[in-house]
Amino acid sequence: MSWSISNQGLSSETLLNLESIFALGNGYLGVRGNFEEGYADAEISSIRGTYLNAFHDVIDIPYGEKLYAFPGTQQKLVNVIDSQSVNLYIGEDEEPFTLTEGSALSYERSLHMDKGFSERKIHWRSPSGKELKLHIRRVVSFTNKELFAVEVKLEPVNFVGKIKVVSRLNGDVSNYTNPNDPRVAAGHSKRLTVDGCGLQGEYLYVEDETMASALRVACVTRHDWDGNWKVETRAGAAEGWVTAEAELTGPLCLTKWNVYTDTLRHGDSLVARGISLQNSLRELTFEELLKQQRRYLDAFWKTSDILIENDQRLQEGIRFNLYQLLQSAGRDEHSNISAKGLSGEGYEGHYFWDTEIYMFPVFLMTSPELAKQLLLYRYSKLEQARERAREMGHAKGALYPWRTISGTECSSFFPSGTAQYHISADVAYSYIQYLLAEEDDEFLLRYGAEVLFETARLWAEIGHYYEGRFHIDDVTGPDEYTCVVNNNYYTNVMAKHNLKWAYRSFERLKSYDEKGFQELCARLQVTEAEAQGWLQAAEAMLLPYDEKLGINPQDDSFLRKAVWDFANTPQDKHPLLLHYHPLTLYRYQVCKQADTVLAHFLLEDEQSEETIRRSYDYYEAITTHDSSLSSCIFSIMASKVGYHDKAYDYFIETARLDLDNTHGNTKDGLHMANMGGTWMAIVYGFAGTRLKETGLSLSPQIPAGWATYSFRLTFRGRLLSVTITTAGVELELLEGDALTLTLYNDSVDLLSGTPITHPLQQPNRK
Repeated sequence: MSWSISNQGLSSETLLNLESIFALGNGYLGVRGNFEEGYADAEISSIRGTYLNAFHDVIDIPYGEKLYAFPGTQQKLVNVIDSQSVNLYIGEDEEPFTLTEGSALSYERSLHMDKGFSERKIHWRSPSGKELKLHIRRVVSFTNKELFAVEVKLEPVNFVGKIKVVSRLNGDVSNYTNPNDPRVAAGHSKRLTVDGCGLQGEYLYVEDETMASALRVACVTRHDWDGNWKVETRAGAAEGWVTAEAELTGPLCLTKWNVYTDTLRHGDSLVARGISLQNSLRELTFEELLKQQRRYLDAFWKTSDILIENDQRLQEGIRFNLYQLLQSAGRDEHSNISAKGLSGEGYEGHYFWDTEIYMFPVFLMTSPELAKQLLLYRYSKLEQARERAREMGHAKGALYPWRTISGTECSSFFPSGTAQYHISADVAYSYIQYLLAEEDDEFLLRYGAEVLFETARLWAEIGHYYEGRFHIDDVTGPDEYTCVVNNNYYTNVMAKHNLKWAYRSFERLKSYDEKGFQELCARLQVTEAEAQGWLQAAEAMLLPYDEKLGINPQDDSFLRKAVWDFANTPQDKHPLLLHYHPLTLYRYQVCKQADTVLAHFLLEDEQSEETIRRSYDYYEAITTHDSSLSSCIFSIMASKVGYHDKAYDYFIETARLDLDNTHGNTKDGLHMANMGGTWMAIVYGFAGTRLKETGLSLSPQIPAGWATYSFRLTFRGRLLSVTITTAGVELELLEGDALTLTLYNDSVDLLSGTPITHPLQQPNRK
């Protein structure tokens, strides 16, 4: 039920979007859903892409006026060697197979999210009338991270004759650019040079090198031929070809095995390493590869699936979002989750704070080991964050970059980039959440405390006391339509949380491992007095509050500005960032996305529910949701304050954002943060799940029109099943020791194998 995304259309207007939707990945390697044969119609564009997470080049940032500490370079995800191409030529006249010529008598493309592969089933008639059936399956392996495999099955329908296959390996590739959209790169499309192309036995290989970062990538390819084929392999300067001919008298099959290696993970001898990996995979059949995929995904869906009964489109949407998050999550110290995952080149493959706030929670509560890997990436970049803090004039602390790949700041527009100091608190927040979920004091000692201490030092550096309160000036919050302000509520409350937990971790580790704690403090030169200073700053933090409106102002000056004229802003002027100068936007009360409302979600105990509701009402009226990060937060907080119909309406905007291309830019890659936000809107929104010092709590409701929804949570080594119906809530501890949690403010004890039920508390719908 709703385990596959299927498409029967061949419209040129949607092919680019479908390339993103049918992308495959495994956290290391990503391949866009391009046609193996390409498009014969020259007017149909394609973003043909293969990406390795974190594999990047370095490019200069041009400035008309470059001031001190403006970053001089940035990283850019590189489109690497293309191994997708398989071209077919039919009959003695060698008619090329292409879906843009001839007739597709039947066509269906599917992405199987429970089985881990995509496929195309095609019945095609050539312009001269020859009919052929094709079944093409492709896999990016979850268990062999370097492997991308394509299987092509051929069957003649109304002719017997020659078939020629040309399989290509192309190292002469470029990145996609769009000079009219700031969300996509405008230049630097050619970033690879071909170092070598050749043959070693049956293996065809290409090796490329980036122009500035000097990172290298190789692809080694081999083929399995089922049938009587005559095969010839050639290598040119930048591209290799395998040409095979056979008599198509019955079914034939070929399988193309592609292995990618790069210098970040595999050292220097990339081709040799690729051949070694190929040799280790020789006994693996395509069917066995599919079985590996299924086993991996069975384990993933066991802890991660969300079931929504009686709504197939929503069910399809939430599973698609979770599957694409899994495909995009980095699994080593070099990689994270970029804004578009491994499905496209939007935002040049950069990692943002989106990971910590929107995507990390999904893995934290379903796949904690993946969540830990995301934390280890940030830890591995801590030294670069320290260096950035020094560049920005701070004697101590760590300032994480707004957008990055290798750890240095990639944003040339500092008002909405570097000024977003809150990212350091966002990173700290994810470490705190991990500690609350896993109670892993050893991880805190080895990694987490150092991040918390260094980010706390940043706030001690940038903030200052004024009239007894701790102020943070000249920063930008999540709302990029309001930049460089004093006392942004989101920044201040997140900094307060960061400072408080840095102090608590300092105290906690004293009793956990005194020797290890002393060694850590000595290495970092952290003293008792400094830790006390963090607590003092947290307790004195200014959290702006407007007595007249009874809300938390977004910053000191926000409420003094004129409100944007929403009624007279034409729809074709949205998103505003593409039609108005930033200074125009900065002068008005207009929000691109949730800012104060987001702070109320992450740290709801800092304000009363009445203040949170009034703030929600105020900011909802002036928020454009031009960012895909916004609607999910408004959905969660609508559930929190009792606006349940609104909660559902905002959720609907998130659930199928990419499948329906509602933001109009799915072609550039999928919206990963929104995908995480969809999960949060269900689990944190409708189900009212919270993770705090007091433990795990739930306060479920059910949207009008739903009969049942259910999900699972992983918490401190337990696996918990939660099912909500119109009648009640059922909780079952599927794995692990007894667990106590809070349900509707009541304490509940769960024993493995003994489900409990509780009546559903009916909301007052507003």
